[in-house]
Amino acid sequence: MREASFVKQNKEKWIGFETALHNNVKINPDDLASYYIQLTNDLSYAQTYYPDSKTLLYLNSLASQAHQKIYITKKESKNKIISFWKYEFPLFFKQYHKTLLYTFLFFMAAVLIGIVSTLNDDSFVRLILGDGYVNMTIENIENGEPMAVYKSGSQVGTFLGITVNNIRVAIIAFAMGVLFSVGTIFVLFSNGIMLGAFITFFYNYGLLDKTSTIWLHGTIEISVIVIAGCAGLVMGNSFLFPKTFSRRVAFMKGAKDGLKIVVSTIPFFIIAGFIEGFFTRFGEQMPNVLAYGIILASLALIIYYYILYPIKLNKQYLKTS
Repeated sequence: MREASFVKQNKEKWIGFETALHNNVKINPDDLASYYIQLTNDLSYAQTYYPDSKTLLYLNSLASQAHQKIYITKKESKNKIISFWKYEFPLFFKQYHKTLLYTFLFFMAAVLIGIVSTLNDDSFVRLILGDGYVNMTIENIENGEPMAVYKSGSQVGTFLGITVNNIRVAIIAFAMGVLFSVGTIFVLFSNGIMLGAFITFFYNYGLLDKTSTIWLHGTIEISVIVIAGCAGLVMGNSFLFPKTFSRRVAFMKGAKDGLKIVVSTIPFFIIAGFIEGFFTRFGEQMPNVLAYGIILASLALIIYYYILYPIKLNKQYLKTS
């Protein structure tokens, strides 16, 4: 789009917002957040396609004024947290759906490798999961409690420990992206192969149906690790493919965007940790309807928030812009 067309398309919206700011017109905090997100999207577009232009200078100035307006009261500051997950992140994340798809394909390729390798080599699962874990699980299977490992420890302790560990894994998956995305791909492959080997291990013992217990918390846990991997690829790819930016500027933007994606996963890791701490230990006694209901609801939550909702919100934004 030419700069003149871009200005013509958005001029009325910008002037209206600027007038409201200068005249101290009282704006609903949710509306203000929505306008600000639209403005920052326009600013990002201008930075990419119209660098060093007067349009970019104008939008920078307007965005700065809007930022001050948003943070002028405590009430609006509190709403910033809600606004991030409700508007800002979904609008922002739509641009990285293709990266998320590639991340998912990398991970599923690793899962397939883990499945095929375990089916064809009995020793492979020991190589991946370790002798200690395999021997303990075999003993639990022989005792008629294949999922006994999830019943150990206190509920609160398990919840806190698992949540912290999962967030740590997500941060590692993101941080390894600094190695030109190769580090993140390695983390994804490691976790994918581990998952494939784990599932096939239970399949070989005729206990594949018992893995539904793991998927109670694993549906969100695994999905969000993939999303954290997407964050790592966003950072790594920003250096490899800087587009119109210098590599330094592109990398700084990629790191910031990747960190934003990682931050978005924290509530989901808390949910996964809560399920593992308080529900997974009762998975074998849980009615199938309830167990599969939790699994499907978890999957629906991830798909809606990270895929469907960003698409929906962006379509609404385009209609109002």
